[in-house]
Amino acid sequence: MKSDANPMQSAHEAPRCAAKSKRTGLPCKNPAVGGWRVCRMHGAGGGHRAGKANPAYQHGMRTREWSDLRRALAALASEGSN
Repeated sequence: MKSDANPMQSAHEAPRCAAKSKRTGLPCKNPAVGGWRVCRMHGAGGGHRAGKANPAYQHGMRTREWSDLRRALAALASEGSN
C-alpha cells in the first residue's frame, strides 16, 4: 500500500444500498452489507430464522411443511370424491 493512499478509499468505493426513500425518492447513500443489495437499516441480514429457532414458534401446525401436507390431502380428498 502506498503511503499516500487513503485508507478509507475502499469504504468510499463500496457498493451503495439499493433502497429508495418513499418521501424524497432519493437512493439511500449507506454502504450495502456484503452479499446483500441493501444496508443494515433497510433489512440486510434481518429477520428471524424459520422453524423452531423462531421465537414465535409454538407447535408447528402452521409451518410450511404442514400447510403443504394439508393442501396435498385436500387435493387427494377432492380427487377421490369426483
